[in-house]
Amino acid sequence: MSNSPAMTEFPPPQILTYPASSAPVLIAQGAEGRLYKTTYLLPDQPCALKYRPSKPYRHPILDARLTRARILAEARVLQRCRREGVPVPAVYATNEKAGWLMMEWVDGAPVRQRINEWLGARPDTEAAQVEAQSADQTPLISLMQRIGSAIGRLHRTGVVHGDLTTSNMILQRPKEHQHNGHTGEGAMEKGKALEGHVVLIDFGLATQSSSEEDRAVDLYVLERAFGSTHPRAEELFEQVLQSYKETFKQAPAVLRKLEDVRMRGRKRSMLG
Repeated sequence: MSNSPAMTEFPPPQILTYPASSAPVLIAQGAEGRLYKTTYLLPDQPCALKYRPSKPYRHPILDARLTRARILAEARVLQRCRREGVPVPAVYATNEKAGWLMMEWVDGAPVRQRINEWLGARPDTEAAQVEAQSADQTPLISLMQRIGSAIGRLHRTGVVHGDLTTSNMILQRPKEHQHNGHTGEGAMEKGKALEGHVVLIDFGLATQSSSEEDRAVDLYVLERAFGSTHPRAEELFEQVLQSYKETFKQAPAVLRKLEDVRMRGRKRSMLG
């Protein structure tokens, strides 16, 4: 991701420089927090630093309690997932009082970006759809299967993400492409652009839950996001669900619940 001019308006608080070895650089910012890239302990070990600044509109005591609770909750979820083999960033350090969480930096690009680059930036015309259908979709199908497997492992751990989109998944570069000095995403051949491990990120809304309903909503959110973000590949979403089913033994019950969630979603759409 590139830095926008607006991001330079938020210099990192001094506390964020510890225990890093370089000044944090703002990568992204949202309503709840800011994401910095910095280094951990050594100058050549990059890391991601998520910082939740204080909210001036909240009472200071309430704000401190909420910030502490959310930082600890996210760290605990990540640590639980990591122990169970779910592909998530490792937690390096936390300071819940200061409002930050330091994690492993995943070298790669968002799955959303990779899929759209692979499909190409052509107009969504009938000719483009025919071309996409006739192209070899094996790499894209493989990626869909890896996404489904990652979500299956997540739900098997007893965690629901809360905001599953292809923007909250990183396609980690194969090792031979990491730290090679290439800044452009076009450095890899198209045939290899969808290679790599799928890593789930941004667990700010995650909860520990074994509810079939919660798991189905997780899948529904991703399905809706996938359909709106990658309409040319929407028919391949079934590959995500099939791989999910193969990875998670309780998937059949979740997928039945998903049908109920879809029905409710359609009713809400019709009612406006």
